[in-house]
Amino acid sequence: MPGHDARQADTVTPRPHAATAPRRIVVGVSGATGIVYATRLLEVLRQAGTETHLVITPAAGMTRACETDLSAEDLRALADVSYPIGDLTAPISSGSFQTMGMIVAPCSMRSLAEIAYGMTGNLLTRAADVTLKERRRLLLMARETPLSMTHLRAMIAVTESGGIVAPPVPAFYTRPESLDDIVNHTVARLLDLFDIDTGAPRWGDEAAGLAATRAEHNGRKA
Repeated sequence: MPGHDARQADTVTPRPHAATAPRRIVVGVSGATGIVYATRLLEVLRQAGTETHLVITPAAGMTRACETDLSAEDLRALADVSYPIGDLTAPISSGSFQTMGMIVAPCSMRSLAEIAYGMTGNLLTRAADVTLKERRRLLLMARETPLSMTHLRAMIAVTESGGIVAPPVPAFYTRPESLDDIVNHTVARLLDLFDIDTGAPRWGDEAAGLAATRAEHNGRKA
C-alpha cells in the first residue's frame, strides 16, 4: 500500500557519512617493516583529537621488538583502545560500530592478500573486511619490494573492492632533513585521505620557493 510504504520510508534513518561519523579511526599494524609509521600515525591522530582503535598482529609485535625500544604496552598506550588480535567479538568487528575508516600501517603482503580475498581469520582482517563492506575508507600502507604478480593482483583486488593501496613513498620536494621529516610527510599524506590536515608542507605552499630555486639553478647553468 502506498501509505504503508510512505510510513516505512519516514522511519528510515540515513547512515552517517564519514564526515559526520564519530572522529574514530581503526589502526591495524601488521608484520611488515616500518613500525615507525604506526607509532607516528597514532601520535598524530591523538594530536588531531581523533579516537583510535588499535589491533596488532603477532608478527607486528616481533617487528616492534626489532625496530624500536617500545614495549608492547608502550605501543598500545598510544591508542585510545586496543584489542587482542583474536578477539572477534570486539566492537571493530561489527559494521554497526561507526568509524571514519581504517588504516593498516604497515601492511604486510600476507595481510593485504587476506583482506583482498575476504580471509577474515583475525581481528585485523575482519575489521578491514567490515570497513570495505560498509563502504568506509580503507588505506593499506603496503610495505614490500620488489612486487610479484601475486602481490599486484591482490592490490588490484583490494582496489576493486574500494580500498586504497598507499605505499610509503617519500617526497623529496619538501627537502627532508631527517628520517622524521620523511615519516611525518608520509603520515600526513595518508591522513589527507581522511580530510585530517596535519600542517605538513605541500607542493603548492612551496611553489614560490621552488620557482626561485629553479631560476637560481638555471642562472648558474647559463
